[in-house]
Amino acid sequence: MVAEDVEQPAKGGKKKGGSLWRELPIMIVVALLLALLIKTFIVQAFYIPSGSMENTLLINDRVLVNKLVYRVRDIERGDVVVFSGVDSWKEEVDFEEPSNPVSGFFNWVGSVFGLVPTEKDFIKRVIGVPGDTVKCCDAQGRVTVNGVPLDEQGYLYPGNKPSTTPFEITVPQGRLWVMGDHRGVSADSRAHQGDPGGGAIPIDQVIGRAFVIVWPFSHASTISIPDTFSQPALNAAGAVGSEAPLLLGFAGAVPLVRWRRRRLLKRG
Repeated sequence: MVAEDVEQPAKGGKKKGGSLWRELPIMIVVALLLALLIKTFIVQAFYIPSGSMENTLLINDRVLVNKLVYRVRDIERGDVVVFSGVDSWKEEVDFEEPSNPVSGFFNWVGSVFGLVPTEKDFIKRVIGVPGDTVKCCDAQGRVTVNGVPLDEQGYLYPGNKPSTTPFEITVPQGRLWVMGDHRGVSADSRAHQGDPGGGAIPIDQVIGRAFVIVWPFSHASTISIPDTFSQPALNAAGAVGSEAPLLLGFAGAVPLVRWRRRRLLKRG
């Protein structure tokens, strides 16, 4: 005969049934802490509150943002990035401040899981990286980067022109020129040309790269870099990538090493 493990009734004939309810608050706290750690260092969900990136991103979409990718590679033209606009850019959508600490807590929890919009975070497409000359428009009405026209029909909102606002900027070091795909309603770099950087945002304010739409399921898809940004000619003039300071450093080091070697030979 095989013995069976049977839960024995507690004294008084009652089973222990309250343990789950006692553990539930602990489970919730642990889940929130894990979500906070993931949000802070790895991946964060964001809610899309405006139409500035239509039709790539629609209002009420939820996207996941990779917060580690730019530790292993540079930000590239065509990337869709989330960045902080604290103390600089004005919201494209007005948000109501939580009226009390309780609603503020639930608002924070919602932002952790991408259920509600954050107050000062924006999502745009990178058009120009440091050193690029970005201009609009050429004779055909196109945005050009380093003199190379972009074919934006694959992501530009139907019926929109690349820009109705003329501009030309050489993107400063440490900054990015960003634009929304729905150019007619996007208050992007073009609307901030009077700000420090001429409208280009600081790279150190970039939170990460949006790489996938996770909700709603009917619109779920990856967010890729359009082919127009793969044109080799974009890198042929003007652009200065992160490798440039290293190359310049080597270029400057070679003459110094040779000079030092000649001095040592003379002394010998």
